[in-house]
Amino acid sequence: GHFALAAALAVVIPWWTGRLGADRVRVGSWQTATRLAVIVLYDIVASAVTVARQILGPEERIRPGFVWVPLAIRDAYGIASLASIITMTPGTLAVDVTPDRRWLLIHGLNITDEAAVLADIRNRYESPLREIFT
Repeated sequence: GHFALAAALAVVIPWWTGRLGADRVRVGSWQTATRLAVIVLYDIVASAVTVARQILGPEERIRPGFVWVPLAIRDAYGIASLASIITMTPGTLAVDVTPDRRWLLIHGLNITDEAAVLADIRNRYESPLREIFT
């Protein structure tokens, strides 16, 4: 019964409240969205294991830090999705977006190579999101 109610509400509420928003989300590629969802799920599990190992290991091996990520994506929904993906992945947190939506500040539990972090975010998340939110 709970599942049926949740499924009905998941369909009805967005349909009913969709009239309130000015912009509609347009998905450019459902195939890319599906592929991104699989990547994000894998990254969440892999990051949870990595964070657990880091927390249980020696504290001096952890190198927390902040990184400014230059954004190539301009769509507001895409930026929100990117920030959400980063925050959902254990060990990282999206902290702030500049008012001009050109930079995203993230905090990482273990930042040893800033360039690798930027490349990872750009290749694994931002690039597919740019295809999705065209």
